[in-house]
Order: sequence, then structure tokens, then C-alpha cells
Amino acid sequence: MRWRNEVSEVERSGGVDGLTALLANPAIQKLRAALESRRAVTVAAEEGVRRAAVALIFRAGERGSPELLFIKRAEYPGDPWSGQIAFPGGREEASDTSLAETAIRETREETGIDLVRDGQIIGTLDDLRPRTVRLPAVLVRPYVVLLDHAAPLALSAEIALAFWIPFGSLAHTESWREDTVLARGIQINARVFRHQDHVIWGMTERILAQLMALLE
Repeated sequence: MRWRNEVSEVERSGGVDGLTALLANPAIQKLRAALESRRAVTVAAEEGVRRAAVALIFRAGERGSPELLFIKRAEYPGDPWSGQIAFPGGREEASDTSLAETAIRETREETGIDLVRDGQIIGTLDDLRPRTVRLPAVLVRPYVVLLDHAAPLALSAEIALAFWIPFGSLAHTESWREDTVLARGIQINARVFRHQDHVIWGMTERILAQLMALLE
């Protein structure tokens, strides 16, 4: 496996139609240029803080228009992110040689998507952590990935459902607002993005806001 600063092209096989369509899309071209022209903010490992990685996965949807993958985590007692909308990913394991490998492994385990075979990492967003001490001490690195082709998903028991949102829908300002959400029985005021019946907030919304800011 070949890595250059953890963001070089992932080895892959299979057709190129999906990747070709994505690379030809103006929004993806702008996003890719923005990622290549900036240095993502990275935070060194700290004692007592677990590292994690997530994958922002784009596929070519109808007429080649990009779509972004989201998952909904299954309900588990004691899980602070239980039932929330998220990106595929999870915490680093001792066997992972890099956070990029963490994102690849977790994505494969949760969704069945093989990013080594079918994906291309085009950059990273800034590292970030939860804003409240009520959540576990974790540092998350988001990777932006283009999918060569999209096979049917194979969701693990940790994932309740997965869905794709057209990238153009994310730019609709009326879908972003300040609202109240219920988390672990506590009402929280937060900035949210609403798509159909799904409410995206918290760290996932912050990652998404980072992504959209690159297109402004």
C-alpha cells in the first residue's frame, strides 16, 4: 500500500466511470483544489485522548452528480453517540499504521465499502474534538474520499441505516438552522442540518461545515 502524507491515491481496481464523473464535476474540482492548496490543522496525540478517523465518501449519483454518504448509529445503552447521524469511522486501534488506515478499516467494517480497492483519498479536514467534557476525550481526523463505484452496502450491527445526500442539497441555506436537539435525555441548543427526517448536528455538523466552507 502506498501513502504520501496519508492523502495520496488509494490503490484500487474496478471501473473508473464513477471516479471520472466525480473528477469532472465542478464542485468536486473546487473542493479538490481547496484541499490541495491548504494545510489541514493536525493535533499531536495527547495522553488520555483516543484518536479516531472518519471518511467523507462521495459517489457519483444521478447524471454523475456527487452524493455524500451518512450513517445512523444503532441505539446502544451507554454510547454517547448512540442513534446519531455520522460519517463512517471510529477509533484508532493498535494495529492501525495510520489514521488513514483507521478510516479505511472502520469504513469496511461498518459499511462493507473497501476504500483501498474502490476509493481515492483527496485530502483531510482539520482535526477536531468534542466541545463538551461530557463526551469521551477523542480527537477526530476527517478524510475526504472519492468512490470509484458504489456497490450495495453491507451494514454492521453498529449501523442502523445509511443514506446518500446530494451534495448540492447541502448548500441550501434553509436546511441549516439553530435548533434544539435531544441527546441522552438532555435538550441541547445546536446548529443543525435537516434532510428529510434526518437531523445532523454535533461533531458531524462541524465536520460538514468545514467541508462546505472550502467551497465558499
